[in-house]
Amino acid sequence: MIHPTIRRVVRRIRQLAKRAGHWRLRWVLTNFDAQHQGVEYAYETITRHRAYAPWANDKDFFAVYKIARLHTLVGVERCYELWDLIHNLSSLKGAVIEVGVWRGGTGAILASALARTRPTETIYLCDTFRGVPKAGRHDSLYRGGEHSDTSIAHVSGLLKSLSVSNAVLVEGVLPDQTGSQIPPGPISLCHIDVDVYESARDIVAWVDDRVPPGGILVFDDYGFSSCVGVTRLVNEIRETGRWFSIYNLNGHAVLIKRPPDPG
Repeated sequence: MIHPTIRRVVRRIRQLAKRAGHWRLRWVLTNFDAQHQGVEYAYETITRHRAYAPWANDKDFFAVYKIARLHTLVGVERCYELWDLIHNLSSLKGAVIEVGVWRGGTGAILASALARTRPTETIYLCDTFRGVPKAGRHDSLYRGGEHSDTSIAHVSGLLKSLSVSNAVLVEGVLPDQTGSQIPPGPISLCHIDVDVYESARDIVAWVDDRVPPGGILVFDDYGFSSCVGVTRLVNEIRETGRWFSIYNLNGHAVLIKRPPDPG
């Protein structure tokens, strides 16, 4: 039997969590409405029970994840999706790019998967290593400079610990400062984890023509109320009809380049 005091504490924690979640949602919607003429985005807590978890039996993935997870804010579901997407692109030529590396966890997972499936390809891990750039009026929470607690040395150390040799670290704002450092050629997958509208928009504009049919853009932040600007951008891209779009309930938006219209 649960002690009455413990039961009261648990009840109070649940009440506070619910109240905090309601306040955050109201703040995001009010802030967004004020900036975007009443356009609203709804967020709900979604609970899944006994969901299929293929990562639990993937020994190769877990050998990497158990180290990489200490260097990322991304949960296991999204980390495994990145791993799995690389494996599904094994027949598509082109480099892989991650923009928004932070401390290197997801970059290490992508690089490790790429080394197993297409060992001759390179992954470019791009970050300012000084925090989030280009936050602006479309963004609900970020103001610029967040996630600056990282360095090239830290990410290099993580990659070395996993024996990753197919990654190139690129420091600076992409594409403004570093676009020229990425060699010409197709890009099979671009993982965009930059948190804010303008930065993500500029990356998509730069990478778009280099992604072949079947190539993929993954937006880490699409499903999160703290990154309303990224949600806005992805919805704008979806309206163009040039990409197949998948919203995964883990928060990812996955866009797949359509073949050109034969007409």
